[in-house]
Amino acid sequence: MGRAKEIVVKVIPSSVANPFVKKHHYSGKVVANSSVHFGAFLGGVLHGVMSFGSSMDKRKVITLVNGTGWNEFLELNRMAFDDTLPKNAESRCISIAMKLIKKNAPHIKWVISFADGAQCGDGTIYRASGFVLTGIKPNKTILEFPNGKRFAGLSLEADFDSPTIAQLCRDMGVEHKYRTRSDWLKLGAKYVEGYMLRYIYFLDKDYEKKLTVPILPFDEIKKQGASMYRGKRGEH
Repeated sequence: MGRAKEIVVKVIPSSVANPFVKKHHYSGKVVANSSVHFGAFLGGVLHGVMSFGSSMDKRKVITLVNGTGWNEFLELNRMAFDDTLPKNAESRCISIAMKLIKKNAPHIKWVISFADGAQCGDGTIYRASGFVLTGIKPNKTILEFPNGKRFAGLSLEADFDSPTIAQLCRDMGVEHKYRTRSDWLKLGAKYVEGYMLRYIYFLDKDYEKKLTVPILPFDEIKKQGASMYRGKRGEH
């Protein structure tokens, strides 16, 4: 594992985490729901950020595991690393972050995350970190606009009054107001081709028995044509 053992993972403020995510995450965006941020340091320098928070679609997500309380799960909704860390560093960082959550927030029973197989990758790091695969679906979440910009459908609806959406409307020459995804599609947006993959990590292993959806074998990713690595389809 080499220098990966020297990595220090600790909680950092959003003022430190968010600029790093904007610079190194493929989307260039942070998630407003992120409330806890872990930084990965090597030699005292920040080289990675993992941001956790509530799921934007919390009422739907909570039904994936029976008996889960409203505040008993989190979403790993942003993970960004630069190219400096050694091999296996990302999975080690996730492992440490999970241990810290379990120790300091024992009420959290499980963590969900989504791999964007339409733009980034199919979740290699999640599979190496002990997550189970619980869903593979064609992308119906990321929309691309005629100006080339991409937005998550949920953010278009939940953050419709944000300056970013206001600028999008100006670029498209339309009124700045709330719109559904169907409305945006009629205005020329289109779904980004690819898949979204859903992963869950059980901090409390008893909750794995309460999962309401099947655990899928990892080879199902390739079978369904959902493979992607570093933004390239079918790289596995």
